[in-house]
Amino acid sequence: MGSRPDFSYIAKLMADSSRAAMLDALLGLDGLPASELARKANISLQTASSHLTKLAEGNLVSVEKHGRHRYFRLASTDVAQAIETLTVIAPPTRINSLKDSSSVEKIKIARTCYDHLAGKLGVSITEAFLEKGYLLEDQEDFLVTDKGEKFFNHFEIDIDVLRKKRRHFARKCLDWSERRYHLAGALGNAVLVRLFDLCWIEKLPDRAVKVTKRGKAGLYETLGINDNYL
Repeated sequence: MGSRPDFSYIAKLMADSSRAAMLDALLGLDGLPASELARKANISLQTASSHLTKLAEGNLVSVEKHGRHRYFRLASTDVAQAIETLTVIAPPTRINSLKDSSSVEKIKIARTCYDHLAGKLGVSITEAFLEKGYLLEDQEDFLVTDKGEKFFNHFEIDIDVLRKKRRHFARKCLDWSERRYHLAGALGNAVLVRLFDLCWIEKLPDRAVKVTKRGKAGLYETLGINDNYL
């Protein structure tokens, strides 16, 4: 037993509801200050700082200093993957108000999952890539076909550069709301960045993403995705 990783230590860190709320908030693209994380967890700044210290010691979050300000981020894509995996098997969130219901619905339609796209939109884009023969499914990853390489390069995503990055290239990530896979890894991140650059999507609060009018036209023209749910 002594030679096995002590995942109980990490599990205990994540098990606290306040720390879990802060980790969930950090699944977004941007780093957040302790004050904002305290607000999202509904705790005092002093308590949040104590929790963040423990999360940093456990290598679950990292800290970036910008002048007098400190911003917290998830320490790695592995941490984000672990949180998303736990979310798949977690019970649904209790809805207490119309505002909560609206927020959850937006998250289910389109959201960022750390540094890639998730929700109905993320799954629809991934399945369009598969249907058009740009991707093939492997065990834990997607494979880019020759046809896919041509498409992504034409879409101004440099496949060769992405393959050289020290991370998974085209990871399969199980979507907690759709229960189907969306595209993660370096390629998933590149697709998300490209959609932002094209102004096809824009950020909303709490990790939600909105498809713009230009985006609806572009997604239909490029991938055949309609806007019935966008």
